[in-house]
Amino acid sequence: MIAKERANVHRSCFVFLFIAVAGAQSLPADLFGELHWRNIGPFRGGRTRAAVGVPGQPNLFYVGQVNGGVWKSDDYGRTWTPIFEQEPTQSIGAITVAPSDPRIVYVASGEGLQRPDLSVGDGIYKSTDAGQTWTHLGLRDGQQIPALAVDPRDSNRLFAAVLGHPYGPNPERGIYRSLDGGAVWERVLYVDQNTGGSDVAIDPAHPEVVYATLWEDRQAPWEFDNEYSGTHGGIFKSTDSGATWSKLTRGLPAEVLQADIAVAASNSRRLYATVASPGTVEIYRSDDSGENWTRATTDSRPAMRIGGGDLPVPRVDPQNPDIVYSASIVLWQSIDGGKTWTGIKGAPGGDDYQNLWINPLHPEIILLVSDQGAVVSVNRGRTWSSWYNQPTAQMFHATATNTFPYR
Repeated sequence: MIAKERANVHRSCFVFLFIAVAGAQSLPADLFGELHWRNIGPFRGGRTRAAVGVPGQPNLFYVGQVNGGVWKSDDYGRTWTPIFEQEPTQSIGAITVAPSDPRIVYVASGEGLQRPDLSVGDGIYKSTDAGQTWTHLGLRDGQQIPALAVDPRDSNRLFAAVLGHPYGPNPERGIYRSLDGGAVWERVLYVDQNTGGSDVAIDPAHPEVVYATLWEDRQAPWEFDNEYSGTHGGIFKSTDSGATWSKLTRGLPAEVLQADIAVAASNSRRLYATVASPGTVEIYRSDDSGENWTRATTDSRPAMRIGGGDLPVPRVDPQNPDIVYSASIVLWQSIDGGKTWTGIKGAPGGDDYQNLWINPLHPEIILLVSDQGAVVSVNRGRTWSSWYNQPTAQMFHATATNTFPYR
């Protein structure tokens, strides 16, 4: 029996050797005609960073996997359909739907996470038919674009946070603005070739007010090294639609490494930010549009980095500025303006939640994305849909048995 298996293995090796030797020669066009890809699982979600819904269509959501393309659900997350398979990249960092026209969807490629297992993209895409067809818009050399923001009144005015190359310096970094729906991009906030855009948000009540964060960081050839990180970034604000910017510092740590920011739609003077400084991550709050900041809580749990080192993401209930969420190892919720926190979703060991979107018209509807895919709640997080309906799990290793045929 052993001899037979060895013979089969040798026969397989001979076939592969024949193909390798013949590779430089012409092969029949139909030699591999019978071979085709098929999904053998696992049928569960993988790391998902981008998430958005349509306020007036509470059943409709879009999500983007960091290496699995864009998917759409029109049944509250019960089923998901891929809508980006024909595009040359499947690494997605951000998705946004124009509030003034839900047919317009912008997708930023490149996951925007500085980690050893990252993937990069090739710029920004736009759909004007709710994801049926796509047009490439530019910023191709940005490679990682983790955030987009669209003017709630003008679907042609948008901002992109471009993080840039993960393993080296490049000039296509910072905050970019387009006034014509992405046809032309102008860099409006820039520090240097090592500091990129990390987050961007528009004040929904005053769209001329824009907040952005910059992050100085690059990956080393070895894992988990901060040799290329620095404090040239921080939190910035523009009051003239992005033409000029000022750095927000009052009450914040002297050295800001990275920050994520959220604006309360019901009271846009209220801001929340997760802020990383050397040795710590903390949650800050502002009640005067970012002029002054205070540390919101002494509870360190909602400020814990997501597994792999990703910064927690804050989001505010669109109808109550005192209800704020932090996507971390657990999904945390505060109902008193960030002072006290309760975990509302997360296994005992945590699930690494990457982002969430709250429906502005129905804040009980939440789209939550994580390292395990996307789930939907229609009751403020009491129950959730399944993430075992998305074949987007990331594959890190592959191997084969010595049997014939091999497995």
